[in-house]
Amino acid sequence: MLKGVHQKLEAQQTPAFFVRGPSLFSRMVLFCALSISIMAIDARLNYLSQVRQAFIAALHPLEIVANAPGEWYRDIKKYFSVHNQLVQENYALKQQAFEHQVMLQRLSTIQAENEHLRSLLNGNIPIQPKAVLGEISHMGRDPFTHTVVVNRGSQHNIKAGQAVVDSKGVIGQVTRVYPFTSEVTLITDKELSIPIQIERNQLRAIAFGEGNNTLDIPYLPTNVDIKVGDKLVTSGIDGVYPAGLAVATVTKIQQNPESPFAKIVSTPIAEVTNHLQLLLLRLPDAKESVAPQPQPEAIPDHKKDFVSTKKPKAKTNASH
Repeated sequence: MLKGVHQKLEAQQTPAFFVRGPSLFSRMVLFCALSISIMAIDARLNYLSQVRQAFIAALHPLEIVANAPGEWYRDIKKYFSVHNQLVQENYALKQQAFEHQVMLQRLSTIQAENEHLRSLLNGNIPIQPKAVLGEISHMGRDPFTHTVVVNRGSQHNIKAGQAVVDSKGVIGQVTRVYPFTSEVTLITDKELSIPIQIERNQLRAIAFGEGNNTLDIPYLPTNVDIKVGDKLVTSGIDGVYPAGLAVATVTKIQQNPESPFAKIVSTPIAEVTNHLQLLLLRLPDAKESVAPQPQPEAIPDHKKDFVSTKKPKAKTNASH
């Protein structure tokens, strides 16, 4: 008896709660099928858009906290900038602003003359788009798409489809809007196209992104009047991008004898990787898209009787 007491008790395993259950492979197949079903339903019926909006809004404070070290680093770097460089830039900007003020004096005169000529020709006055200043928060995380995220959303009256530009040219277009941020697809993305025209000869075409920081202008014949170095600007025929904005510069023209079309490659002018600030151009309203037509001149009251009673004289036949 005493010998049995001093013997070590063997550790016993606790019995499993479920004696029988699905295997790991069966669980993986089940959850994969469930995930694919939810993604298909969301892509077709867009059920989870509100959930996604609420989730992004809830994560916005965490995103601010995560981006805080980077913003602090940039602020400290700006604070310790060289004083002499800032003084030189300030002097150059003052001189440039003075020159621009002199040019604006003549521009105001030309603009007034242009509006007067348009009114004489019953032409529509071009609409000046309104813009909202934004800043790039971070680049897109998907390596197969060219997107950036800006710190302006639906709370700032941003809508999907707005054009985005910087000081150099067109950057892209707003494709997704969240409460406090927006996703901007760059013009180099494969899913985005933009109507353009050659500034030199006003030839219109459509440029498509190639996904590698270049633009392609397809379906143009080999004898088209395009040269290396030509500047591409927006044509404005789509109603999204105002006409005349810089888009890209033609850098390469390839001709294949087996194809009737030329391979035209251009490089964007906008500098997304060098600047953080950008402008989000607001979409024109329906009532702003059509300029008011000039009304016919009103006839004074004392001349109405004269106009209504005066009749043209009958022509007499002088043959007799």
